Amino acid sequence: MTDSEFTHIEDDAAQMVDVTEKDDVRRTSTASGVIRLQPETVAAVRTGEVQKGNVLSTARVAAIQAVKHTWEDVPMCHQIPVTDVDTAFEVMDDGVKATVEVTSTGKTGVEMEALNGVTRALLTVWDMVKSAEKDEDGQYPETAIDEVGVEEKLKEAVE
Repeated sequence: MTDSEFTHIEDDAAQMVDVTEKDDVRRTSTASGVIRLQPETVAAVRTGEVQKGNVLSTARVAAIQAVKHTWEDVPMCHQIPVTDVDTAFEVMDDGVKATVEVTSTGKTGVEMEALNGVTRALLTVWDMVKSAEKDEDGQYPETAIDEVGVEEKLKEAVE
């Protein structure tokens, strides 16, 4: 099997990949994404004037919870020992960028954990500010989650 083949499918059936024989490796993945918001909403996030509370603190907790529960959210993910989660936010003129770095020492990567953390953080921001983002018809014409992806993936042998 080459690296480009799908490892979660065997005989047309989905399966979890057997990682039993793999060596434990320190793995770190960083993912990020952006939620686009109206300037007035960004200002409220920046000054802490959002009615539901501190948006970024709540989103940080949501990201950490999501990372720890990725195996429950993504069917073929292994339950792994997460050893560190670092969550950062950049409040921009037109939205908020979330970055989540996840570290684990084990037999499988942490990309899905980092992505799950980022998307949950961004969804939490949306939930916290949705009343400010709605137009007169109750729609979200300017709000969008964009640019979600893995920025970096590292593997380091454990001594």
